[in-house]
Amino acid sequence: MVPVYIALIHHPIYNKNRQVVRTCLTPMDLHDIARVGRTYGIRGFFCVNALASQMELAQTIVDHWTSGWGARYNPNRKEAITLTRIVPDLPSVRREIAREWGRPLRTVATSARVLNPDLDYPELRSRIERGDEAFLLMFGTGWGMVEETVKEADYRLQPIRGPGEYNHLSVRSAVSIILDRILGER
Repeated sequence: MVPVYIALIHHPIYNKNRQVVRTCLTPMDLHDIARVGRTYGIRGFFCVNALASQMELAQTIVDHWTSGWGARYNPNRKEAITLTRIVPDLPSVRREIAREWGRPLRTVATSARVLNPDLDYPELRSRIERGDEAFLLMFGTGWGMVEETVKEADYRLQPIRGPGEYNHLSVRSAVSIILDRILGER
């Protein structure tokens, strides 16, 4: 497995009016991000959501596919969903990775907005291939992570750009594109 982890952050997040909010879990995010994560060999996928009801829902989904009827029905889904961990906040993510990896962790903020990126896809790929650091790719839900989270990250990854002006991908699509750019076949 490559030294890459993903965090899907539900708080603190902006809404379309740039107010700080909590977003709700989207079950399809858990399924699709875990599946693409498994495809590209990541070490773990963290669903970051501090609301007890949302954490319970996420854990119910994970349990269904890893130890419930879903695990027997679809072993491929089980294999992917086992990457998923439900945590209340980013410090919890960092602690779990530090326990597991035991080497330096670098955080990478992603966004559809221009963030004054200091890391492009080839450079991130090169750093991952060296294997001496673990990377946590942070993805926001809603209208993106708050500025403080982005500023606290070690790096800000360049946004995904298509040929036109429209730039509002689903987080599932963004995760897929970014993982393919940094971990996919050349």
